[in-house]
Amino acid sequence: MENKKKKMRTKKGLRLSEYFKEFKVGDEVALSKNFTFKGNYPPTFKGNTGTIMKKIKNAYEVKFLKGGIYKSLVIKPTHLKKIN
Repeated sequence: MENKKKKMRTKKGLRLSEYFKEFKVGDEVALSKNFTFKGNYPPTFKGNTGTIMKKIKNAYEVKFLKGGIYKSLVIKPTHLKKIN
């Protein structure tokens, strides 16, 4: 019987650059869950795109359109990807 655990070197680890991503007000971002980080991500907003409204301590307020209504969400930068 084989051992089904992955070796430590093949696991995707935590990157410090994910914690310290910087965005400016007005940047376009995509919401995508990063599974290496726990919490602070509602799954119903997966794949939405929005704009950064302001920075709140170590998180960002993102405004996006969902179902014809503008919504805002405070989310950490680990779950955001910049769109060019």
